[in-house]
Amino acid sequence: MSDEGAGAAIHARGLKKTYKGRKGAEVVAVKGVDLDVAKGEIVGFLGPNGAGKTTTLKMLATLLTPSGGTARVAGCDLASDPLGVRRRIGYVSQTGSTLPDAKLMLEIESQGRLYGLSTAEARRRGLELMEALDLGGLENRKSQALSGGQRRRLDIVMGLLHEPELVFLDEPTTGLDPQARANLWEHIRRLRDERGTTIFLTTHYMDEADSLSDRLLIIDQGEIVGEGTSAKLKAELKGDSLTLTFTGAEEAERGAAIAGALEGAANLVTTGNVVFLNLPEAARALPGLVKRLGEAGAEPIGAELSRPTLDDVFLALTGRSLRE
Repeated sequence: MSDEGAGAAIHARGLKKTYKGRKGAEVVAVKGVDLDVAKGEIVGFLGPNGAGKTTTLKMLATLLTPSGGTARVAGCDLASDPLGVRRRIGYVSQTGSTLPDAKLMLEIESQGRLYGLSTAEARRRGLELMEALDLGGLENRKSQALSGGQRRRLDIVMGLLHEPELVFLDEPTTGLDPQARANLWEHIRRLRDERGTTIFLTTHYMDEADSLSDRLLIIDQGEIVGEGTSAKLKAELKGDSLTLTFTGAEEAERGAAIAGALEGAANLVTTGNVVFLNLPEAARALPGLVKRLGEAGAEPIGAELSRPTLDDVFLALTGRSLRE
């Protein structure tokens, strides 16, 4: 691989993953992803289930071998120097990595030894990180005695122990209550702001992606379909967001045909008995639209107007909500 992207935290071109399916047929999980992440960025990686998000993440973290393409991660070539990549990255899985009945410091020391640290150095770094992540004084407690938020912060301690320049966070706040999620967000921001750590995270929470990420990457059907800041992606949806709810799917289909024919209508998506679209000056157009729908026997039982949200962006790009 050339020196292109040598100064980036992640630089990938044509990254691809295929599997053998039934009867030997090739199944393409990731079609050829191009992506760049700058040093010190917090990048949110979003995608519906089955879109290739987890496969891409695992390739970049050396947990899966790519079927094609090239990538440089944390300054090391993914194909020729995967060990160098592993030395320079941290990976925090969705399921966590600690044993329920082990004391926290014993887990931390064991993790440090795996990265070539002495027990004393692992303990020193562990205590420093625990203090920074509001876990100070808990080093002799067992993991099973921690709250959900504390366990996730412990997972991050484990992922940062060897002082990686790039950290992959896979669904870091899944299962946490709103207060614990907000608390963890603050710690993640501090990692970047105070330590300069690059953070690449996946999430199923739109508010999390919107709040935390400097930039977003959206993947669907194995390809990157959207990229940019949250504000940029929302601005690309021309007009207001209009949601029309009908009594049934048949009425929704008729309503979609009428609404979609309006001048400037874009990003039309029908899900069951609900129609989503973007429409310039939707507030002015709505009364006339409702009248036409009623005359066609498809009068909506609900209509909602709003400025475009990140959820609208995701729906327009993938045809699905993130939760789907």
